[in-house]
Amino acid sequence: MQPTLQAVGQATQELALRQNRVLRNTYFLLALSLLPTAIGALIGVQLNFAFMAGSPFISFLLFLAVAWGFMWGIQKTKDSGLGVVLLLGFTFLMGIMLGPILQVSLGFRNGGMLIATAAAGTSIIFLTLAGIATVTKKDFSFMGKFLFIGVILLIVAMLANIFLQIPALSLTISAIAVLIFSAYILYDVSRIVTGGETNYIIATLSLYLDIYNLFVHLLHLLMAFAGERD
Repeated sequence: MQPTLQAVGQATQELALRQNRVLRNTYFLLALSLLPTAIGALIGVQLNFAFMAGSPFISFLLFLAVAWGFMWGIQKTKDSGLGVVLLLGFTFLMGIMLGPILQVSLGFRNGGMLIATAAAGTSIIFLTLAGIATVTKKDFSFMGKFLFIGVILLIVAMLANIFLQIPALSLTISAIAVLIFSAYILYDVSRIVTGGETNYIIATLSLYLDIYNLFVHLLHLLMAFAGERD
């Protein structure tokens, strides 16, 4: 009986060490991914995105196709160094795509403050929810199906509003997106902590998308409610 209990205890300890290693590697790669994002954002602000304004629907579909292509490639190479390279390339692309919203926000008198506030708010939400998931070790996997459906509905609503151009709907989408991607942080960190996700590259990709979308939609709300025009 004693050897069996000892074996179980050893297996439990090894599992905990493996999960901690995945979480540690995920946070390191997540921090690293912010560097190409920042570089891409600086480039994106300097670029002229007039072609996107001319055909926003086609541009949005093209962006989704390229982004999903990157994510497919990352999934296929998640067990190799190429997966890290593709992930960093993806975060660079996402940084460039921040260009339009950053250009708009910088058009406000307090644009720099809006961006800083959105970044600070995103950081606080992430650290708080990641901390809750890590400390409590609660399994939030039950949220997965509802969150996935929520994201699909968000994408459909965003596509529809490209044609409808309803400001109230745009703000509603952003408010719901903040809730959904905040919940996704709980879900994704919980999956790492409970052993549901064992690949740190995929874990990093998931958390990066949570943080990215949270920042974008927070910034959109701040521009609408706290932006000061000249």
